[in-house]
Amino acid sequence: MARFPYRPLLGDRTLVPVVLGGDIGGYSIARAFYEAFGVRSLLMSATLNGIVRDSAMIENVVVPEMDDPDVMVREMLRLAEERPGADLIAVASVDWLVRSLIERKADLAHAYAIPYVDVELLDTVTSKDSFSDLCREHGLAHPRSVVVDLAKGPEVDTGDLEFPVIAKADDSAAYHAIEFEGKEKVFTVPSPEALTALLTRIHEAGYRDEFVVQDLIPGDDAGLRILNTYVGLDGKAAFTVYGHVLLQEHLPGTVGNSSVVLTIEEPEEVAKVERLLEAIGWRGFASLDMKVDPRTGETVYFELNPRLSRSNFFVTGAGINPAVAYVREHVLGLPAIDDAYPPQQRQTLFTILPRPLVMRYLIDKDTRTLARRLYRRRRVSHALWSRAERAPRRIAYLAAHQLNHVRKYRRWYPRTAQAAERASIAGMPHEGRAVRGAD
Repeated sequence: MARFPYRPLLGDRTLVPVVLGGDIGGYSIARAFYEAFGVRSLLMSATLNGIVRDSAMIENVVVPEMDDPDVMVREMLRLAEERPGADLIAVASVDWLVRSLIERKADLAHAYAIPYVDVELLDTVTSKDSFSDLCREHGLAHPRSVVVDLAKGPEVDTGDLEFPVIAKADDSAAYHAIEFEGKEKVFTVPSPEALTALLTRIHEAGYRDEFVVQDLIPGDDAGLRILNTYVGLDGKAAFTVYGHVLLQEHLPGTVGNSSVVLTIEEPEEVAKVERLLEAIGWRGFASLDMKVDPRTGETVYFELNPRLSRSNFFVTGAGINPAVAYVREHVLGLPAIDDAYPPQQRQTLFTILPRPLVMRYLIDKDTRTLARRLYRRRRVSHALWSRAERAPRRIAYLAAHQLNHVRKYRRWYPRTAQAAERASIAGMPHEGRAVRGAD
């Protein structure tokens, strides 16, 4: 494919993507804009970290108090005023910044394209309780759940849930704003006593929104699935890229983020999700996290995120650059997909890890064989390594970053832990579908 293949679409227009969030997800979005159109993104983050520092594809804008919506809006308007005549589009990589963009859209819409739904629909899909209702209505399996309103205190009746259970915040923006010892993104809780103690700590830290307690789906990371769907302004799903998560991160603050994803075809599950999104009037990107239950064979849907996933480079790697849909619809006024030249999905392996570490954790023989073949064919998409990035300090950082992953997995998810999780589902009726995508 030609370098910057979609640049001719812009003509003499000046495209300026503004990406909010300095994590791997934000970097991947900026990379997508660069690879499609050859433009550098303005990337706004609270601190300058190695993920985005010294990038040829990014102009960093450090705003320490950007989590304050007033500060975010002020800085975004300043950036727009400095670029008269440019086409600016704002995209965020984390939920609370997506919410800020949506809630302050009226203040920004005169200067920016804001490719997100309204706040009412956002509230519907991001509430774990409301999402559970949507799943039931549209035939998607959802884990048994109990919602605890911490505004009323940390007491909880878990009913018929069996321990261990999963516990996580319903409001990611409110949870992001608090700090307490032992804070994690997602908790695995072994007993009712441990759950009460956890909720008490969270309540004392100042969290007053809902906390969700869910049935734990057994098995190791290979049971996980992820998808990203784009719904066009015409209300129709333009495309979905579906991934089999082979390994996730296990550091307390990032557990649940995909670190190795194999793109696969699951037409029945994709059709279910696309029907749901079209029915509720969704627009733009949505990402969903799932896990195959080895006891039933069902794909169980955990949550819907109103944005591209943190691991969104698996979409780009599969041959569908998400920046193109954004620009075609929200900047150029064109359909999200050019029907004359539709993008062709290809199977790819996405990762943020070094190859030896990837192969170490692929314990299924068929998966290892496929991964080796994809490496040989250079159909592996590493979110952070790019030919465009040549700054020596950045290369040195990435080398250290990769080595650090080895240390992290050794500490937080040793092979013995993975083996124990796999052994826990041995002999279950749908073990094969969970770990290999087929019974």
